[in-house]
Amino acid sequence: MEFMTVDAEGSAGGLLCIWDLGVFQVSSCCCNRRFILLSGSLFFSFDCVLINVYAPNEVGQRERKGCSRREKGMKDLNDFVDRSELNDLPLLGRRFTWCNAREWEKWSRIDRVMVDPKWVETFTLKLWGLPRVLSDHSPLLLMEDERDWGPRSFRFVNAWTLHPKFLPFVERRWREHQVEGWAGFRLFQKLKELKIALKQWNSEVFGNVNTKLKKVEDELHMIDLLADERELEEAEKTRKREAKVEVGCLTRMVEWLWLQKSRLNWNFNGDKNTRYFHVLVKCRQRRNEINSLTIRDVVVDDPCRVKLEALAHFLKQFSEDWQHRPVLEGPFKSVRDSPCFDLLEAEFSKAEV
Repeated sequence: MEFMTVDAEGSAGGLLCIWDLGVFQVSSCCCNRRFILLSGSLFFSFDCVLINVYAPNEVGQRERKGCSRREKGMKDLNDFVDRSELNDLPLLGRRFTWCNAREWEKWSRIDRVMVDPKWVETFTLKLWGLPRVLSDHSPLLLMEDERDWGPRSFRFVNAWTLHPKFLPFVERRWREHQVEGWAGFRLFQKLKELKIALKQWNSEVFGNVNTKLKKVEDELHMIDLLADERELEEAEKTRKREAKVEVGCLTRMVEWLWLQKSRLNWNFNGDKNTRYFHVLVKCRQRRNEINSLTIRDVVVDDPCRVKLEALAHFLKQFSEDWQHRPVLEGPFKSVRDSPCFDLLEAEFSKAEV
């Protein structure tokens, strides 16, 4: 282990960096009163720069409670973050990282971890706020989470609604699938069947919109080249008009897909930096992940336990016989204490397959 420090001034401002030589190999370093900069390589393959900064920051109302002070330094740091295109990793486990620990408590999310988009592309990073014991700051744990959180959840694609065959397909499948039972169970089963059907429809009918768009654009380009050489035949003119309509429809689908993934006005601003938006999509997906559950005042972050607890909740809500559904205390009772634990494990195993 090696380390580098910047001494504190009184009771504030000290910095400390500690690293494992087997994980991070330093090639150069420098420091100042407010930062420590380390340049090197992670795992002998990922070249990077790590900066430990002590400085004011800009925060919003959701990240500060009982504090109202603003300073020029806060705006300067915020501008630096924007210019550097850094991603502020979401904090898991708690909302605030600092407390003045007085009778009239003030809370703020002072401590942050910001990364370059390349880190988001390369690693699956999660930032956890640990318990605050002696210090007025909460320790932060940045980890690469390679645990198995199960299959991806089903997501409705808004661009599907632009396809002319989508609504007739949904209406037909919804009418064809008949289920007996109480209302909640019927809804659950019909949505479950529709999800399976939509996945197949997406693969066989909707398909890869980008590939389809490229194919039609190439066809339209070839027709234009023919028009440069000679007058188009009537069938070619008809196909050109049809291709233009297809390009317009497919382009709109692509814009809707990106708009839904990134939730930004990409189609209005015309920014087609694919790498940039892939990073934004990953950041949004990680912010929307359920990384932990609070069960009887205990935070559970083990993927297997989280999945079983969630399954217990929905089994309770959508059992076929509502009068004999498993009785669980509150929205999430501990699964292992439940008499239906064997059933949950069996259902969970089928879900994994």
